Amino acid sequence: MFRKVSFDLKAGDVLFVTGTNGSGKSSLLRMLAGFLSIHSGAILWQDKDMSDDRVSYQRNIHYIGHLDAIKQELTVHEMLDYWRTLQGLTSVPAYHRHDPFGIMSLYDKPVRYLSAGQKRRLTLSRLLCSDSLLWLLDEPTTALDHHGQKILSDCINEHRAKGGMAILATHYDLDLEGALRFDMNGQRP
Repeated sequence: MFRKVSFDLKAGDVLFVTGTNGSGKSSLLRMLAGFLSIHSGAILWQDKDMSDDRVSYQRNIHYIGHLDAIKQELTVHEMLDYWRTLQGLTSVPAYHRHDPFGIMSLYDKPVRYLSAGQKRRLTLSRLLCSDSLLWLLDEPTTALDHHGQKILSDCINEHRAKGGMAILATHYDLDLEGALRFDMNGQRP
């Protein structure tokens, strides 16, 4: 698929992975998440091969794909509780109190009635109930208006300020100061 892909992130870094459709952005993120096998080379996490302890590695990452992966028959509240349970959280996360994505007003609404932008905001709110160090976000701005993109930028910047990292496969830049860039177009064999 591609070769000679190499980058190094440290605490607080964000990386934009760019390229044309079909250049491998999503595949790269899926490999980094451990969903796809790599044929050669290695993915290193804290100087150790990710494949040596995949469970520990995956505890440190949070992947959100370009599809929302939400259950249409559940309410917003039920989706939030589902994600909270998957993360092993027993208390209500802080995002319920400050609600940066503006979803609490939709709390009892069935997901099937949400707009595309509201569904994306709901999906992105998963990040806020995770303490993962590395966020892998595939086309995170899909269906977000300008205000939603600003909220996402603020959340990523807050995550970075706490020592977190993010890799975004995207066609559109967010307002993220000091972002690194990796262009997939030059990576195809």
